[in-house]
Amino acid sequence: MPDADHIAAIRAGSARYSRGGLAHLVLEVVAYPVDEAEAGTTDRVLVTLHSDGSISVEDNGRGTNVYFDEHGKPMVKPIMATRDVRFFDNPSAESLPDGLPRTGMSVVAALSSWLIHENRRSDGAWTRRYEYGLPETALTEVEPGRPTGTVVHFRPDPEVFGDQPLTADELRPLLATFPTEARLEVRSA
Repeated sequence: MPDADHIAAIRAGSARYSRGGLAHLVLEVVAYPVDEAEAGTTDRVLVTLHSDGSISVEDNGRGTNVYFDEHGKPMVKPIMATRDVRFFDNPSAESLPDGLPRTGMSVVAALSSWLIHENRRSDGAWTRRYEYGLPETALTEVEPGRPTGTVVHFRPDPEVFGDQPLTADELRPLLATFPTEARLEVRSA
């Protein structure tokens, strides 16, 4: 279940959670496939800076674990709209390459006008859209056509970040400091 109070608290404290700017949001997302790379399930992460100001992070991992409830409805761990207790406001949370502590995906979702999470596994593919951190759609099955992996595509909220652009040249040095063997790439589209 989404935690509307948690999302509202992030949005109310947006100055605190946005202090690393757009680059920090990207690092928050990239940290998850980097974790998967440590487990040997991901070896490539592609960050795309889109011309409309949105950003996508795509990996070739195994996809987010999906399970089915008693009615056969697909379910995923709601990390986009709930507190990640490993990181959020945890004083011992690891620091990301920008030196700021990791806070979790809910911060990215809450500080974005919209976020679309696409998940492709060997047993199916699903997507869900979030607006300002809360689910806007149900988890929806999509055609599995592409290889396994996860895509997180989000539009940082201009009310929080303004229209400040993020460039590949700003992001590359930060990505290069992640301790991983996975190939981390950035492109503009």
